[in-house]
Amino acid sequence: MSELAIKPTFSLLPQNIDEALRFADYLSKSSIIPKDFINNPGNILVAIQWGMELGLQPMQAMQNIAVINGRPSLWGDAVIGLVRASPLCEYVTETDDGETATCRVKRVGEEEQVRTFSMADAAQAGLKGKQGPWTQYPKRMRQMRARSFALRDMFADVLRGMPVAEELQDMPTEPIRGTAQTVTQKIEAPEALPAYPDEKLTENLPEWRKAVQDGRSVPDRLIAMVSSKFTLNAEQIDKIKALADIEGEQA
Repeated sequence: MSELAIKPTFSLLPQNIDEALRFADYLSKSSIIPKDFINNPGNILVAIQWGMELGLQPMQAMQNIAVINGRPSLWGDAVIGLVRASPLCEYVTETDDGETATCRVKRVGEEEQVRTFSMADAAQAGLKGKQGPWTQYPKRMRQMRARSFALRDMFADVLRGMPVAEELQDMPTEPIRGTAQTVTQKIEAPEALPAYPDEKLTENLPEWRKAVQDGRSVPDRLIAMVSSKFTLNAEQIDKIKALADIEGEQA
């Protein structure tokens, strides 16, 4: 009983492009995913790919990856989670004296590094008293800035160079002129591919069947090849996958 409570019985991580496309489509129709992903399978597919590179499971990626001012970023809680889970991290400690947030980090084999962010820093950056979180939760915002500086400096390899969302939200879209503005942007779904014609499938099936029988290809590879230019429906995918069954019967 205890093993069932600890070990997952299955994984939602897609194993190939076909599974990823189907998975993204299924999730986009769910009502319990973040609203930016509802009816946006392209958003989901990109977020899952980013998550895989960072070591996040698909649902974690959707909860913790955002695109702000045109750049993919991680929310601060996910950043510290990834760093603390890395064997390269000895510790991360955070304190705040009411005026200055301090983040102390130590990477294995290196000296402790300290980064701070004070209200004086916030005033210099034009953030002090800014409408929104800097007015409502200044302590939390100081903490996120100090954390961002420390963890991005010391664990850029763990974070794959991803910036911190809370920091990007405060950056202007045009930093050289104008006032600071934040633009939160969705990951745009790629342009829909045309449907694969049934007559084209019927024409190609004999040749593909021979390629599978000769060991020159496999159904998953054929599906991936077609899916790069066209959209296959479930019935067409099943017909291509059935080529493997024909091969097995003849063997």
